[in-house]
Amino acid sequence: MDKVWRDSHSRLDTVHRVGAVLFGLGLWVFGILGLVNRLDPFSLDGAPVLGLSSNGLLSVISLVVGGVLITAAVRGGRTASTVTVTVGTLFVLSGLLNVLVLGTPYNLLAFRMSNVIFSLVAGALLLFLGAYGRFTGGLPEDNQYRAERRSPDDTADVPLPTVFRDAGDVIAARELAEAERAVAQHAASAAQANGVAAAMRSRRAEDRVQAWRASAS
Repeated sequence: MDKVWRDSHSRLDTVHRVGAVLFGLGLWVFGILGLVNRLDPFSLDGAPVLGLSSNGLLSVISLVVGGVLITAAVRGGRTASTVTVTVGTLFVLSGLLNVLVLGTPYNLLAFRMSNVIFSLVAGALLLFLGAYGRFTGGLPEDNQYRAERRSPDDTADVPLPTVFRDAGDVIAARELAEAERAVAQHAASAAQANGVAAAMRSRRAEDRVQAWRASAS
């Protein structure tokens, strides 16, 4: 069970980290091309770059945001997920706000309608990517974020045996439930992890409790 959790954790982290890196690199390319072309930092009209309009200020911002995404990916999947959601939100807000200043002296980033559409679409993709496997409903049991939502005292969703041979079985069932929760939260001791692994080889709840007791003896 611990291996399954680790594999799921690793796959989810990879999705968040790779997505952040890809978007970050894309922004870097856009920003570098703008700087190479020596765009006027405060031009309101902008110049075409990769099908979008840009000026020097937007190029610098793109480089900074790309660096933030790549740094978040290097730090880990959780950080990448959080930062990706945040940047996605900012992209959507940028698209909504900048569409109001098109053709005005306040269009400081030299946006055109193509930029607005790109900001909205890219923002939506970033939000989906960052939220994937973390904020959505119906998360699988081995999902790291679902496990963390559980209260330490929440045992309502942990199936317990319906038949106990003695009081020791009741105690063992509670211990097993706590050990399973610790494994899911990646906080189990070696003894707990081994006991849970032994218990999971059995199908019936009663048999799992007996396997747990045997591993603890």
